[in-house]
Formats: sequence, C-alpha cells, structure tokens
Amino acid sequence: MSTVTRALHPVRELDSRESDGIVVTLLWSPAAARLWVRVDDGRSGASFDLEARPDSALDIFHHPYSYLGLAA
Repeated sequence: MSTVTRALHPVRELDSRESDGIVVTLLWSPAAARLWVRVDDGRSGASFDLEARPDSALDIFHHPYSYLGLAA
C-alpha cells in the first residue's frame, strides 16, 4: 500500500493491477470521504476515474469498463 498527497488530502492505494498496458488502481481518500477506481491505458494514453461505493468498489476494480458511463 502506498500513500500520496493530492490537494492536501492523503490518498491511499488499496490495490492495483496491470494487464496488457492497462493499469487499474483502487484509491481511497479518508479525509475527502472518496473511494474511486482509476484506469490508465498506456497504449492509448487515455485515463479515467470511476467513483465507487464501498459495496461496489471491488466489482468496479475488477470490471471497470462495465461501469464506464454508469453511476457507481
């Protein structure tokens, strides 16, 4: 697990995985009460974040493209 600082809110990396140039990271900011999944596609350079609720975070982490365009 790692901790980085963004906009004065500590962000914790809860999990991360990489496959075929795509990095998926589950992130949490307790101070901001925010949980989200970040997807970075190294092949195309595209990236996006998906807001997550605690009850859906792992499913979003494992299947982020299924949630693209949907509310978490």
